[in-house]
Amino acid sequence: MTLKLCGFAVSNYYNKLKIQLLEKAVPFEEELVWVMPASPETLLRSPMGKVPFLETPQGCISESAVCAEYIEQAYPHHPLLPADPFKAAKVREIITYIDLHVELVARELYPEAFFGGKVDDAVKTRVRKQLTKGVAGLTKLLKFSPYVAGDTFTLADCSAIVSLPLASLASKSVLGEDLLAHLPIKAYSQQMAERASVQKVNEDKKACMALMAERMANKGR
Repeated sequence: MTLKLCGFAVSNYYNKLKIQLLEKAVPFEEELVWVMPASPETLLRSPMGKVPFLETPQGCISESAVCAEYIEQAYPHHPLLPADPFKAAKVREIITYIDLHVELVARELYPEAFFGGKVDDAVKTRVRKQLTKGVAGLTKLLKFSPYVAGDTFTLADCSAIVSLPLASLASKSVLGEDLLAHLPIKAYSQQMAERASVQKVNEDKKACMALMAERMANKGR
């Protein structure tokens, strides 16, 4: 059985895993799985009803961080984590800061930034404070030399390229200030866009966004 990546290509966490698989040249299939709400079948495969998740020969694995670790261990060729334990831990540290202290915080702004919703002023105030703190911490870890963890493409780049631009756009759109403006995200994004894996992910994301728009329009009828 071929490894199967399940979810939808608009999700930045789905795309984080997809870039990893493409960079490592791991054979895999994709299965389109919508959530909100998650079907009973999806809940059997991903207990929290979240995407992405992986379907492996042994069963399903959920949570993107766990999936990424599985991929690295199950497919050790073209490693995206350094062999040195300390250097590998520093890559994981960057990923954790991006996921928990930046993206997860900025995510509260997404309804207004990207989906035509509205975010309460109290939420905006709280997010501004938390995001400012999270970005300050992350800034101390990032290298951009030229990759976020140093001179080698790693798992940290798989997270950075799909999440940092979103957080930047969301804060500028909703808070009126790009809280990541001091970071070279534009130049980094342009550099990363030259990679075949990122080009593929961006193309598929556009196609999936069109599908999502159609799906939402049909729901509204």
